[in-house]
Amino acid sequence: MTQTLPTHTGTRDELRQHVSTRPAQTLIRAAARGAIGSMAMSGLRQFTTAVGLVAKVPPEAVLERTVPRLFRRVHHRRRPAMVELTHWGYGTAGGALYGLLPHGLRRRPWAGPAYGVAFWLAFEVAIAPALGLPRHPRTTTERLALLADHLLYGVVVGASPWPHRDVPESPVERPMG
Repeated sequence: MTQTLPTHTGTRDELRQHVSTRPAQTLIRAAARGAIGSMAMSGLRQFTTAVGLVAKVPPEAVLERTVPRLFRRVHHRRRPAMVELTHWGYGTAGGALYGLLPHGLRRRPWAGPAYGVAFWLAFEVAIAPALGLPRHPRTTTERLALLADHLLYGVVVGASPWPHRDVPESPVERPMG
């Protein structure tokens, strides 16, 4: 198997620009994928709550617990929009965190779905208890529905063609070994 290492034939300033934009581009792209992934999750959650598989979405419970006065001040018809915007913000931040993972890991086909599951587990095991969210007994069906939407999130975050372009190609590449 032949790998290529990027080489650069331009000026030192061009090389510096090339290297310094990579981390910012990676994080911006990953954050955008996180936003899109959380929007996809929202669509699936709309379905799972409408058919009764999920009683209350976690972002709503978080808002009720962490900013109750603000949440109550928002008109009840506008609260779903507040919940969605908050969820999209979580998803955007989660995508940016995914972008901080090493490139070699992010390009693995299983990395995105595994990340989505890890995000779900982190909420269930650490974040919800730390916020003191009430632990109502969830049914197996509800847990599976929440797991499914986090898998979807992970697929969207990890399966975009962008991860393969997160490390910009230099004008000249040379074969390695």
